[in-house]
Parts: sequence; C-alpha cells; structure tokens
Amino acid sequence: MRRRTVLLAAPGLLAAGRAPAAPAPGDLPRERVAPGGVARLALGPDAARPRAWLDDAPLLVTGSPAGWTALVGLALKQTPGAVRVRVQMPGSGTEQQRTLDVQPHRYAEQRLKVAPGQVDLSPENAARAQREREHIAGLIAQFSEPAPATLRMRVPTPGPRSSSFGLRRIFNGQPRSPHSGMDIAAATGTPVLAPLAGRVIDTGDYFFSGHAVWLDHGAGLLSLLCHLSAIDVQPGDVVPAGAPVAKVGATGRVTGPHLHWGVCLNQAMVDPALFLADAANDPPRQ
Repeated sequence: MRRRTVLLAAPGLLAAGRAPAAPAPGDLPRERVAPGGVARLALGPDAARPRAWLDDAPLLVTGSPAGWTALVGLALKQTPGAVRVRVQMPGSGTEQQRTLDVQPHRYAEQRLKVAPGQVDLSPENAARAQREREHIAGLIAQFSEPAPATLRMRVPTPGPRSSSFGLRRIFNGQPRSPHSGMDIAAATGTPVLAPLAGRVIDTGDYFFSGHAVWLDHGAGLLSLLCHLSAIDVQPGDVVPAGAPVAKVGATGRVTGPHLHWGVCLNQAMVDPALFLADAANDPPRQ
C-alpha cells in the first residue's frame, strides 16, 4: 500500500475565543438520533465553549455563550437505547452526564449470489485489509482545531446516487458490514470536489477503497473520497469547499466507476446526506 500521512490542524474561520452563531432550526446536519445518524444535544449557555465526549471520543461543539450544542455521531453498530454523553461546562466548573435515546432505523437490504472467491479474502488480502483498518482507526481518532466555520456540505461530484448509506448487502447468505457512505455514479475522470473546506491528512491505495483521500474539516469531522482514478492533492494541502481534489475512478474492490463519499464524526461513519441541504438525499427505508 502506498500512502502519505500528515496529522495537522484543520483550517477554519473560527479563531480562538470566537464561536459561530448558535444553530437555528433547519441548520445542518439534520438530526437523526439513530445508528448512522447525528444527534444534536443542547448543552445550554456557558461563558466558554463546553467540552463533551461519547465514550472516549471528543465531540464537535458549536454555538455561542448564549447556547451551545454538541453534535454526536452515532455509528451504524450503535445499539438502540440510552447512550450517555459526558459534558464539562468550563464557565460553571461542572461536569454532567447527558443521555440520548437512540432509536432503531432500518436501512435497505440487498441479497446477492456471487462466486465464493468474490466474498472470501485470501490470507494475504485479509492481512492487508486489517493493516489498513488499523491505519484508518488512527486517522479518525484525531481531533483538530478549530471547528469548521460551516457544516453545510456540497455533493462532491455530480451524478445519480447508486448506493445509499446504511445499505446492508448479504452475499450468499452471509451478511456484510452496512455501507458506510454514499455512492455516486459518474464516469472515470469526472472531477471530485472537496465537500467542505479542509486539510488533506492522508492519500493512499487501499484494498477496498482503492485510491483514496481523507480530508479533515476540524473538530472530529472528516470526509473520505475513494475509488479514485487520480489524486490531485497531497497531505498537508489546505483546500476550500468546492476545490478539485481528485477524479472519479474504479480502483479498489468495485464493479465499475463511481465515487464513494464517507463522512466521519467523532470516529463514527455517519450519513453524508444529513449534511446536505436537499432532504431528498435521505436514504430509502424498508
């Protein structure tokens, strides 16, 4: 695997001591308190920005002294039920436990019959995939400052959505992990644009993802763009929203050219559609 990695603070317009306006109804990301979704946890007023954690993962906190909100990414493997968030309110010097009630959400399912060799990995490929999972775990664990100035993302390439977030494929009766991103059908060579301002923290050639780019948008919010035919950036590059970073391809474990776009929040892959203004991008349910 060829890749370059640099861990640097993400760019943003939020200077130290300043905060974006408190979120108004309709602000992004849209809330879905379910596995693969995002919860908006109101923390109340405080003179300084609170800190919050889900387990050991720090959370993105937005708002102003008049009212703060923690955004909680909920992994697809999250069990529905009560989830506890730890909160520190620096102005008052208090630490609190808040509870979220995570609701079930059933995503679409697809059952496929394929040749056995297309399902089971060779020992060499299994070992490679495990090394890459460990590398990615280190990438998504970072938490850079400042927070992003906006959470409104744009679709990184034009085209119809060919596979939705959360889709569970069952090959020959064997369930696989749910789809952790949004697939967009596009021809090889179609430009891929940054969905939000960020810093390139990794480029690589992965077994499943093929040629891929990771963007750090700040405060635990990252984007993954993969199956690329070409990468036009390198680690350390700062890119504004809408800047070209790569081109659509069919690298990695794919059946045809498309872009897989993933969004990670506090180390959980969440539905990219929640960060888009168009509610029509929500995935179908069954």
